[in-house]
Amino acid sequence: MPHDGEEVQVRPGGDDDLTGLTALYNHYIRETAVTFDTAPFTPEERRPWLHSHPEDGPHRLLVARRAGDPGTVLGYVTSSPFRPKPAYSTSVEVSAYLAPEAAGRGIGTLLYRHLFEALAEEDVHRAYAGIALPNEASVRLHARFAFRHIGTFAEVGRKFGRYWDVAWYEKTL
Repeated sequence: MPHDGEEVQVRPGGDDDLTGLTALYNHYIRETAVTFDTAPFTPEERRPWLHSHPEDGPHRLLVARRAGDPGTVLGYVTSSPFRPKPAYSTSVEVSAYLAPEAAGRGIGTLLYRHLFEALAEEDVHRAYAGIALPNEASVRLHARFAFRHIGTFAEVGRKFGRYWDVAWYEKTL
């Protein structure tokens, strides 16, 4: 799927991915407003997050790596609980993070395709995605998977000394 012909493997995330996943997420914490976390994590601080995404069930973590290069995380996607109350159990919040060098190469599409194929086997009714604006690449990725815009929270987060809007998208599963 990646445009440059590079073979990419997608698999459930595990303990051997923790360092790479943490480094990738920390890039987005330090350099962007796509996440509203403001302080980088250590791998040990991220371990509970990793373990909250088992290999099966509705809450997944899928990792893309170069074939034959287990040390490089190209990106990852998650499906996580939407809200903690029991009536929300058939809804998930999804997110995608790509290494800067992996953007625009079809890896986000590949990861989401695998995630939504896995979720098709689960008791999940809706997927939601919150996108800090502006983020045209993420808006296009979610549109590719039939997410529809359902509303925008204006100036809901403050990071880097300014306020950011978050657009919310919904997909029927």
